[in-house]
Amino acid sequence: MFEQAEKAKKNIHYKYILIGFLVLLGLIIFRYTRPYMSGFLGAATLYVIFNGQQKLLTQKHHLRKSFSAFLIVLEVLIFILMPLTGVTFLVIDTFSGISIDPEAILDSVNDFLTSMEERLGFTLFSAENLSGLPKFGTDILQVLGNSVYSFVINIIVILFVFYYMLYNNDEFERAIKEILPFKEENKQILAEETGLIIQANAIGIPLMAIIQGFFAYMGYLIFGVDNALLYAILTAFATILPLVGTMIVWVPLGISLLVVSDYVNGIGLIIYGLFIIGGVDNVARFLLQKKLADIHPLITVFGVLIGLPMFGFWGVIFGPLILSLFILFFNMFRHEYVPGSKTEPRVTTRQKSRKVKIPGYIPSQLKKKKTNVLKSD
Repeated sequence: MFEQAEKAKKNIHYKYILIGFLVLLGLIIFRYTRPYMSGFLGAATLYVIFNGQQKLLTQKHHLRKSFSAFLIVLEVLIFILMPLTGVTFLVIDTFSGISIDPEAILDSVNDFLTSMEERLGFTLFSAENLSGLPKFGTDILQVLGNSVYSFVINIIVILFVFYYMLYNNDEFERAIKEILPFKEENKQILAEETGLIIQANAIGIPLMAIIQGFFAYMGYLIFGVDNALLYAILTAFATILPLVGTMIVWVPLGISLLVVSDYVNGIGLIIYGLFIIGGVDNVARFLLQKKLADIHPLITVFGVLIGLPMFGFWGVIFGPLILSLFILFFNMFRHEYVPGSKTEPRVTTRQKSRKVKIPGYIPSQLKKKKTNVLKSD
């Protein structure tokens, strides 16, 4: 008995030593792979979306895993990554070719502000306050240029990691399920919720960008904005920004038209952006959330605020996911350990009323009912 206790004690010590090694090595690996984290997150996002297709090709059509994974990677490269890369380089190339004349900008802005100050009767801004505008534009160009190398490297990382995740999809899922410290019902819920949240953001955000970019493009054409297609693309990308969103594009464009005394088009574009572009955002976002996962808007907004500084572009997906997982674990705790709690262990409202069906699993309430029936017999 004493020997068994000593052996169990040693096993616990070995267990925590092993966990310590894993944490230490994990931190070291994370530190030196941090620049490629966008690639890993991008591969994980694509895996959630396309893993069903991989299973369909291998289980129903009996294709080899390596060949089906190669076909899916090729599909993603042609229809997703190459268009995204092309649009990114188009924006960078266009902005890199723009020559910024600080004096001309300041002169135009000063003329506009002088006329406004004469009408209003007080000073709005000074030339010193506006001197940072050209520097701001130059800083944006520098950031865009420095991002090219990281973007290309992470595209390569996405392709390699995504391929091997598809090729070893069964082992990958089995390892995650084994390590999760939950009962089977909560493991299934966690898998469903994670998949829904990732799909809602990975599908919903590009659709929102396309819709808003289209309506913005129409408005820019109507109100005579030069390079309307370029600014429509920028408007589409701006949908990922929390709080300000597309306003960061069409508001300066409207002001720039006012600066050059094009008051009709300037005021028209600002009104169009406020009611049409902004209105489309609210309506489309509401419909997409109801269709995909119905995540609370506050989770999306604050999740993006958390995710962008941590993960860059992919933070629009994994920021809301981290916040959603926190709320999900909190709801699981209340559901399991708080007496009388009526909280469902869910975050997305789409499946809150749906019961998880697990082969061989009997919920605790049903177990009690079966026990009572046996006793009465």
